Amino acid sequence: MGSFSIWHWLIVLIVVLLIFGTKKLRNVGQDMGAAVKGFKDGMKDDANAAKTADTQQIGGQTIEGEVKDKSQTRA
Repeated sequence: MGSFSIWHWLIVLIVVLLIFGTKKLRNVGQDMGAAVKGFKDGMKDDANAAKTADTQQIGGQTIEGEVKDKSQTRA
């Protein structure tokens, strides 16, 4: 009742191939690979953006200020 033997997995693989076909399974594999690659590229871009944001600070100081609408200051 534990894990399946190699023969069980081969039968499952054959049934899946008969149901979906090799072309559809290949397309699904390519789509999954592209999604993983896009995710990794996005994570690299996030890491690079965080590094550049840290290096753009001037002397490590935080400058506080208030933004006002120009139309309210000219009355």
